[in-house]
Amino acid sequence: MWNNFVNNWHRNTIEEFEFLKLDHMKWDLIFKLSLFGLAMAFATVYVIPSNLEPFFWLAIFIFCAWQIAKNCNSRFFLHGFLVSIFNCIWITAVHILLYNKYISNHRNEADMMSKMGSSPRLMMLLIGPMIGIVSGLVLGVFSIIAAKLLRRKLA
Repeated sequence: MWNNFVNNWHRNTIEEFEFLKLDHMKWDLIFKLSLFGLAMAFATVYVIPSNLEPFFWLAIFIFCAWQIAKNCNSRFFLHGFLVSIFNCIWITAVHILLYNKYISNHRNEADMMSKMGSSPRLMMLLIGPMIGIVSGLVLGVFSIIAAKLLRRKLA
């Protein structure tokens, strides 16, 4: 009886987390779309001011969601989420490496970090992944919406 319970519980638990299997992921697409994050990392250091950055991200998210919906057969949300996770790695790394130049062009961010009292680079390292997770949730939802607009079967 106990073995039966454990075996059924284990089987049911694995089936519930089937969406976490990564064998049907389009890693090349995820990597290529994450290069927008790398480009934005440098662009936000040298060119794009903070007040315009959200508009660039909106356009990038719409384009990425459309590409995910068009090129993937399933796991639209997970593809979008992982693109943003890769993005946050690119962006956090570039902003930390080019910290002095980044902070000289982003006074508001410098003021916020100085109020937190910790090392600004450490704050970037800690906050970057949180922003990546939140943006991943957004891009994941955008990807599902794009898939529905293209009438793709959601899996």
